[in-house]
Amino acid sequence: MTETIAIASDHAGFALKGVLKLELESLGYAPLDLGTHDTASVDYPDYADKLAQAIKAGKAARGVLVCGTGIGISIAANRHREIRAALCQDVTTARLSREHNDANVLVLGGRIVGEEVARECLKAFLATPFAGGRHVGRVAKLAKP
Repeated sequence: MTETIAIASDHAGFALKGVLKLELESLGYAPLDLGTHDTASVDYPDYADKLAQAIKAGKAARGVLVCGTGIGISIAANRHREIRAALCQDVTTARLSREHNDANVLVLGGRIVGEEVARECLKAFLATPFAGGRHVGRVAKLAKP
């Protein structure tokens, strides 16, 4: 069965979201595109919320978010208890976000990270398992109300 990956962006992340959507397809994943669908100005919290709701509803277990810097949309996503969104700017942070933090949402800045680096971050994020061990207790604390 093909894993569904939710993906969303604001207007500043729209172009990079398109690149990442194609990369997901080429890797054999089924992207669930939650918008935005053009470059008209929109509010990034709305798209972070859509992605969080899709994960909460079980439509996808993991996701990708993109805004101009990645900062705003990651803050908005992390307001949701079921989300562990990691803002990454290179392959090392993408890998460690999975290994150490069991991140379920990769966040990238469309105006910060180039397309090739973004593709490599995505691949590392999707391929890296959670290491568990000493990190389990720390990650469990993130889910506390």
